[in-house]
This record gives sequence, C-alpha cells and structure tokens, in this order.
Amino acid sequence: MFVDSVTIRVAGGVGGSGAEAFRRESGVPRGGPSGGDGGDGGSVVIICDGQLSTLLDFRYSSEYRAPRGAHGEGSNRTGKQGADMELRVPPGTIVRDTGSDEVLGELLEDGQRLVVARGGRGGRGNARFATATRQAPTHWEPGEEGGSRTVELTLKLIADVGLVGEPNAGKSTFLASVSAARPKVADYPFTTLTPQLGVVRLSDFRSFVLADIPGIIEGAHEGRGLGHQFLQHIERTRTLAILVPVDDPAPQETYDRLREELARYSSELATRPHCVVLTKTDLLSLEDPAPRIEAPEAWAQFAVSAVARIGMDALLEGLWQRLRLPTAEDPDSRDSTLPASQVSPAGGSGEAAEEAWWDAAEP
Repeated sequence: MFVDSVTIRVAGGVGGSGAEAFRRESGVPRGGPSGGDGGDGGSVVIICDGQLSTLLDFRYSSEYRAPRGAHGEGSNRTGKQGADMELRVPPGTIVRDTGSDEVLGELLEDGQRLVVARGGRGGRGNARFATATRQAPTHWEPGEEGGSRTVELTLKLIADVGLVGEPNAGKSTFLASVSAARPKVADYPFTTLTPQLGVVRLSDFRSFVLADIPGIIEGAHEGRGLGHQFLQHIERTRTLAILVPVDDPAPQETYDRLREELARYSSELATRPHCVVLTKTDLLSLEDPAPRIEAPEAWAQFAVSAVARIGMDALLEGLWQRLRLPTAEDPDSRDSTLPASQVSPAGGSGEAAEEAWWDAAEP
C-alpha cells in the first residue's frame, strides 16, 4: 500500500522534576542540600531513511510522544535524560506545521534529521538554590512540558524523469522494460494505482530514476481520476516524458490536453522541459506513417515500442543527455548533443524519429 500524506501529533517528553534532599554533615544546617536536577525530556526527531518509500507506518498510529526525563535524586544525582523518539520517513518528505502552515523542513538525503518537538527541560533540585544566607533551601522546580504540535508529512518522490500520459498510454510497460520495477500491466485503464519508481541503468555505469504516476484524464486538476492526487510526485523531476500511443484517434488533442492539465495543476510543471514519446509503434504497419504532433515547446520527439524494444536505446540515451544539461541551459541548444537520426527538432514533423524507427525495425 502506498501512502504519501499523513497528519500526526508529536510531543516532546516532560522534563524530570528536581529533588529535595539533604546530606548528613556535621556543622552544616540539616546536613546541606543535595537534591539533583531532573533530566531533560526526549525530543521527537524525524530522520530520512533511504530504505523507505512510503509513509504507510504512520497510518496505524497518529500520536507520538517522546519519553520523559527521570526525576533528580539525592547526593546531587541528576535524573536520566529521556531518549529521543526517532520517526523514519522516505527521502522527499516535506514536514509542515498544520497550525501555522509553516514548512518546517524537507528531508531529501539519507540520514538527514529534523527536530519537530523538543523535550522539556528538567527542573532544578534544591541544591541549586543554596545561598550564603539560605543554606538549607527546600525549594525545587518541576520539569517543563515538552513542545507539541500537529504536523503533516507529505511525500514527493525524487526522480530524474517523470512519465506522463493518459491511462493505457504504455507507461507501466515502458517502466518495466527499462528497469527492474514490475508495475501491474493490463489492457484496461488505471492499472497503475500508485506511483512507481524504477532505476534505468545504461552502459558505462550511468543511471537515472524514472517515476510513473497513474494516468491523467481531463479534469485531473480538479481531482478527477487519480492524476491530481499523484501529480505532486513529478514536481521534483528534471524533465518530463509525455507519452502518447500511436493508436490514439486524436494524438494532437491528447498531447494538448495533457499539457493543459499540467499547467492547471502547477504553472511550474507547465514550464518543465519535456519530450514527446510516441508509444506502441509495433502496432503500425509498413503502410501506416507515425502520427504527427506539433510540440514547439518539447525538446525532442521519439517513436518507440517497449514491447519490441524498438527505438528504446535512442530514447534512453536522449533522456540521459538531457539530464546532463544545466537547468539554466539555453532552450535553443538543448538538442545539440543528440544524433540527428535519433531525434526530431522540437515542433518538427517527427519524420526523423519515424525513419529511425523503421531503420531499427529492419532486419
């Protein structure tokens, strides 16, 4: 089960109270004060754990309180400090205070720590209140309450490339063919119900991460289908791959609709670099030309078949070359590293990609 948003209540441990005690010592009123301080309460700490990929564990418990500090003891012994409570979350988790709507932090790297509720300070024992004129104080302090707040944990997956398309566009088949991920593949819509991650490994020890989200339908920005719920998982990607199947009756309208849904969800996603990927080209016959999509803002167009492994090497190499470019690169020079036979210019007719596909298909 994939969980990407939870709300929990966290509270630091109460500090231990100071002690009232007196030692036995001749010539000293009441033997002298010897009450020790109470220990500090434990804090609630959120830790990034690279082995996790979901917030599922927090679905079964919504309140977390760190242990309290021990009380002080005689002979000036300080109480034991309460242990910190560590809550582990996957990389890409955003922590937000629901009361103030303040973002407390983002946990992106393995081992990163964020204190969300500090433990209370331990109270002082009566030995701390001894003065020259008050040599036998009986006063001591109780421990302080720990900090508490309600926080929302939101997971945004960290990936290099995000796959975007309507249901049954071939995203899951594509992901399964290029990585070790095994998403569900079937011939009916919405087979992908949760985001999927896969690591693509190329030659020379090169690799990048793909993110596949459930299919986007018209009105996804308003909550229709599953796309709106999971669009946040491609917000961290560096480039998008918009998948349009060649058997789509209106591929241009599908592409324009996907771009519009991205723009309505987030203006930043609308400007994210993207390429167009025509999928399921194994369905084309020799007499059928590849569909033409006018995509002036796309940095490239590809025609592939994940089932027949046609055009896949060109696409993966193109994505890798795109990821190598600085984010502030001039858009006019984005295709300079790609072979002309493998990619068509943005906004072009797709003829170069079509020729590359037929060349690869010939024995």
